[in-house]
Amino acid sequence: MAACQYCTPQWLEESGKIYQSNPGFREKLKKLSVKMCYRVKAEPAWGIDKDIIFSMFIDKGELTRIAFIAEEDALKEAEYVISATPQEWKKILRKQSKFLTDFMLGKIKLDHGSKVGVLGVAPHANTVVDILTQVELQFPDEMSAEELATYRANFEEFRANLGV
Repeated sequence: MAACQYCTPQWLEESGKIYQSNPGFREKLKKLSVKMCYRVKAEPAWGIDKDIIFSMFIDKGELTRIAFIAEEDALKEAEYVISATPQEWKKILRKQSKFLTDFMLGKIKLDHGSKVGVLGVAPHANTVVDILTQVELQFPDEMSAEELATYRANFEEFRANLGV
């Protein structure tokens, strides 16, 4: 299993490659067409100084996009933008919490789109989590001070390069 740091282009690229090579994911999502964006709220202690958004667009089971996206583009292109703290996303990705439960409890907020629409997509949440966790994820709170400093520098560099 590949190892990737959370909320990096490498993580999304590797997740996309694994999706494309695994027909089981396309089969599970063959009835799903959605343009979803996920906002990771700022958490300076984790090296995330301002919110960042990544997109996952699926068309009848085909992954058409998995990448970071500028907020203005997310609001134009996506049907839904949902947001949570990095700590909350970590719980979801570690399967310590369930998306639907946390969404209903308000731990995951709807920034754009309809709540009814998100609830219609929610049955696919476990598959989406599986897609994003086919790699071994390292979260910033699991890094040494030196690793976190490197992560923070790399994070700012890729954000500047991608314009996100």
